[in-house]
Amino acid sequence: MATSSELAQLPILTEKPHHVPSVALVGNPNAGKTSLFNRLTGLRAHTANFPGTTVEHRRGRIHAGEQSIELIDLPGLYSLDALTPDEQVARAAIVGEITRHPAPDLLVLVLDATNLERNLYLASQVLELKRPTLVALNQIDAAEQQGLTVDLAALSAKLCAPVVAVSARTGQGIEQLTEKIGAVLATPTAPTFDAAGCACDACHGCSYAARYDWAKQVRLSSVQGADEPHSPLTDALDRVLAHRWWGLGVFGVVMLLTFMLIFWAAQLPMDLIDGAFASLGETVGGWLPAGDLRSLVADGVIGGVGGMLVFLPQICLLFLLIALLEDSGYLARAAFVMDRLMRKVGLPGKAFVPMLSAHACAIPAIMSTRMIEDRRDRLATILIVPLMSCSARVPVYALVVALLFPHDPVRAALLFAGAYVLGIVAALGLGWLLKRTLLPGESTPLLIELPNYRVPSLRNALITTVDRAWVFIKNAGTTILVISLILWALATYPHTDLADLPAERQAAINAAGDNADALLAQAQLERSFAGRIGQVIAPVFAPLGFDWKMSVGVVTSFAAREVIVSTLAVLYGVGEEGAENGSLYDSLRTATHSDGSLVFTSATCLSLLVFYVLAMQCLPTQAVTRRETGGWRWPTFQLVSMSVMAYVAALTVYQLATLFGKT
Repeated sequence: MATSSELAQLPILTEKPHHVPSVALVGNPNAGKTSLFNRLTGLRAHTANFPGTTVEHRRGRIHAGEQSIELIDLPGLYSLDALTPDEQVARAAIVGEITRHPAPDLLVLVLDATNLERNLYLASQVLELKRPTLVALNQIDAAEQQGLTVDLAALSAKLCAPVVAVSARTGQGIEQLTEKIGAVLATPTAPTFDAAGCACDACHGCSYAARYDWAKQVRLSSVQGADEPHSPLTDALDRVLAHRWWGLGVFGVVMLLTFMLIFWAAQLPMDLIDGAFASLGETVGGWLPAGDLRSLVADGVIGGVGGMLVFLPQICLLFLLIALLEDSGYLARAAFVMDRLMRKVGLPGKAFVPMLSAHACAIPAIMSTRMIEDRRDRLATILIVPLMSCSARVPVYALVVALLFPHDPVRAALLFAGAYVLGIVAALGLGWLLKRTLLPGESTPLLIELPNYRVPSLRNALITTVDRAWVFIKNAGTTILVISLILWALATYPHTDLADLPAERQAAINAAGDNADALLAQAQLERSFAGRIGQVIAPVFAPLGFDWKMSVGVVTSFAAREVIVSTLAVLYGVGEEGAENGSLYDSLRTATHSDGSLVFTSATCLSLLVFYVLAMQCLPTQAVTRRETGGWRWPTFQLVSMSVMAYVAALTVYQLATLFGKT
């Protein structure tokens, strides 16, 4: 029976009767925590930030018998002596220092069976917290393939905690782990990891070196097999993939194939979504009486939201392929290969991780620069990260590529990849310039753990893709819907009747026959609030080949880059002309200037693409930059430098394309 002092250590016994127990997954990066979380929860999970932070974690529900349990996937950390923001938040969550988030009722310590000794440093610190702890020995299948045999009983004795061998990739041991979690929560006992009750007293109160000595002893006593197993295949792959020159070539080929697959595989679902929203708009429009209400629903809501969702297949494929590449262990090699090049242009090796994550969103990427200790390196990384092609730019790229090469996946993929390459080259060029002007100095090299190569889990990648896609829909969809409604109102009011137009234009419309309604709708749009705003700012963007509608899109995209797609969907879809065209692509391909010439020529499309690759059009990113740099000096520099770069580059591309006949 537990003593009174032991019972006093168990806060879980004093919770409210309907308390849902919480279990946190704790472990090193690359230990397989997220894969294990996905295996346990499936799609019953969501991504969120802890209060007061932008550090992501995931929460989901699992069931052990009749018991419902909340599972938390914490950011990976190497030590409780936290240095980076992710590690600091993970540690705070473990010990219950986050507002409205008490300490978890149970810690599941996820250890990599193929790198046990390396994982045990953190394990010793977690076990010293004397909180109920269960060890999940992950990647046991990979360990067995490498000729390693783990004595679970011996390991459990050394760690003074129950150990369950699992494989998040194959599902081995998952049922036993769930049952064990439920059993430990059902009969909580005081933790027994202490000097008196275990053979692991050497780790208590010791220094850095002594902990690793203890970790080595634990590994030697519980793992049989080669000390450091080497795979001939791994060595052969690394000789190519991690080579200073061959590695760069392979990286370029991998990215090109990735974009080819994205464009080719996404074409059919994109066409289906585009057609579905066009049909939905026509159907709903037929149910409603002619007037503002029908225009609001069909053009404002359905047209605006559909203009964004049509690109969801490409975004999902991007997330899926990145998840597979990361799970395979390749992306860590890509970071290693890029390190030497980045340091030559004045960027720190550690910048590769924020730059890579910026391809999803620049905001968490900027936050993750806190792991860069040197202020000069951190500031340089913050300034160049927004040049990476984030997921918000994907709809713009997809739109332009589809307009230029609707039936040519090879050239479409090359252009798509070229947009990403342009962003990377611009970032490296800006880093080189900063090193020689505002931020002189040498950068620190990258220290990164290279995980073992493994067959990626398609199931895990799909779950990650669904989760990220839903986050994108919620975040982008809300903003786009609001802006679409505002744009619809600006494009609809004030109303313009035929009698309000000059006599010459009235005569032209009356003489147009079947095209009279389309010309009247065009006149209405030009005289609306949106039209007046666009015509004021149009001269600024006219040298880039943009008409006034595209100019309005440039301004609205400061709220979110992808908003330009819904802006064009609303502005080019208002009135009977848009309804007749049937879809966004058709509306844009057939859009004409007042003189009858096409709006979206090849030169204009290329100019628009280059502008959106380089422009700083994201106010939330600016706000995060201000917070991270402590003032408006650097966000202002970021905005001005990227805007000038985008304008000059787009102007050059448009004029050259026009000169060489790309109209």
